[in-house]
Amino acid sequence: MTKKVLLATEKPFAKVAVEGIANIFNKAGYELIKLEKYTEKTDLLKAVENADAMIIRSDKADADVIAAAKALKIIVRAGAGYDNIDLNAATAKGICAQNTPGQNSNAVAELAIGFMLFAARNKFTQGNGSELKGKKLGIHAYGNVGRLVANIARGFGMEIYAFDPFVEKAKMEAEGVKVFDKMEDLYSQCDYVSLHIPANDKTKKSINYDLMSKMKKGAALINTARKEVICEESLKKIMAEREDFKYITDIAPECHAELMEKYGARYHATSKKMGAETSEANINAGLAAANQIVNFFEKGDRKFQVNK
Repeated sequence: MTKKVLLATEKPFAKVAVEGIANIFNKAGYELIKLEKYTEKTDLLKAVENADAMIIRSDKADADVIAAAKALKIIVRAGAGYDNIDLNAATAKGICAQNTPGQNSNAVAELAIGFMLFAARNKFTQGNGSELKGKKLGIHAYGNVGRLVANIARGFGMEIYAFDPFVEKAKMEAEGVKVFDKMEDLYSQCDYVSLHIPANDKTKKSINYDLMSKMKKGAALINTARKEVICEESLKKIMAEREDFKYITDIAPECHAELMEKYGARYHATSKKMGAETSEANINAGLAAANQIVNFFEKGDRKFQVNK
């Protein structure tokens, strides 16, 4: 029986990416069903009913969606984060949930560096700013994105520091990174701290007042990870107490309007999450998702499974 793959994208892939995805499934003999720019959850519930596989972007594969899927064997989130998939519900039904790590990494890394320049030059307004050269950059989580941020920042002449208990210290040091054993030291000694941690039970609201208050005078916190890792009450408190503190992000917090009104000169959030908003990342993630689905069915490949 021909396998059916649902491409469920409220925010569609670029045309060239969709064509590439279709070509991959056509060669494999699979049927591609496209649900693009949908506005109602009921449309997704109906479309997923008979799908064997599904590709999503920021779309939510919650318990309701998974329950409606009678034949689903695999969900692939085209991107690194996968907090929009209900992993427990997927596991309970024996569905393999995967992401596509590394495909969006360069796009996110370049955005993080761009945010640092934006902060250093006072949001590109008149008046003296500062240079990145010679500044200390702290990378919180040295994964795919963090490593690329380090590579780019090195070209600016920045001093690179990192904290990541899940990466071997020797590996980071071999790449010219100075490693902190304590997270607090990263925040207290760096001029810029770039966040690349996932949002999970341990990290949500973990970037709190205690950490932010330790940051140097004039320091900037750059968040291209997830808004949930920031304790918003702490953020509002530190912004009110310190006229030198800067926060730049592509994930607007719930208190965005308040921060923009009170501290617009040193706060900025893009209108939507844009870390992966490049043509290259769009194509890479989409094609990777399609190939992973084919490899899952044809070879039993579960390399990128996230609900083990």
